[in-house]
Amino acid sequence: MGFIKKMEISVIVPAYNEEKRILKTLENIYKYFKNRNLAFEIIVVDDGSKDKTVEIVNKFADGKNEIKIIKHEKNLGKGAAVKTGVLNASGNLILFTDADLSTPIEEFEKLEKKIKEGYDIAIGSRGLKDSKIIIPQPLFRRIVGKIFPLLVRLLIIKDFRDTQCGFKLFKKETKKIFEELKTNGFAFDVEFLARGKKEGYKIAEVGVVWYNSPESKVSLLKSPLKMLIELKKIKNYLNLK
Repeated sequence: MGFIKKMEISVIVPAYNEEKRILKTLENIYKYFKNRNLAFEIIVVDDGSKDKTVEIVNKFADGKNEIKIIKHEKNLGKGAAVKTGVLNASGNLILFTDADLSTPIEEFEKLEKKIKEGYDIAIGSRGLKDSKIIIPQPLFRRIVGKIFPLLVRLLIIKDFRDTQCGFKLFKKETKKIFEELKTNGFAFDVEFLARGKKEGYKIAEVGVVWYNSPESKVSLLKSPLKMLIELKKIKNYLNLK
């Protein structure tokens, strides 16, 4: 009987209408972990895409056992997509990253270092002194982007400068947080971190390199209001005063 290497890392990529960006992202992630010689899997969760995202992923996955795709029949939200991926992951470590790979996959090593130091969860951050914003967002997006963290610290959790960077690594033991996760939209990160802190997990915030994607799907007019509503729901979920 041959030796079966235990799954070391699961990478979750939530995707919604990502036909323009998903292939390059998968190529970069696949090449990186192949070069690291780790036992890995990449789980793409298609959240009800209406374009060729699934077709492109399936074509790239042909002949590669490491690539898996899970499909939502309809669009449920980023939080729901990440939750589906995490609950289907088998790695000792689980990373989720945005489909545009705004944080280069090589930044994984910074988060991995924190896990090795004894942290349970390590989150990429654009809000620390050692964070490097290579391509910044337009001014109005930056203004809106500063308001939301203030609301998070005011209403939910004061520990972090940036809860929303889509690059987070955690031990498989923390998967139970996702079993309880109720937020389907973009504010799911806040609930994840608040529940993690409540459960007593050690969480490290790590400055990372970040590039703004000009094709962001976050609506400046709708998302701030939606996020405020979701923050109030999260406050109720966690029985915060």
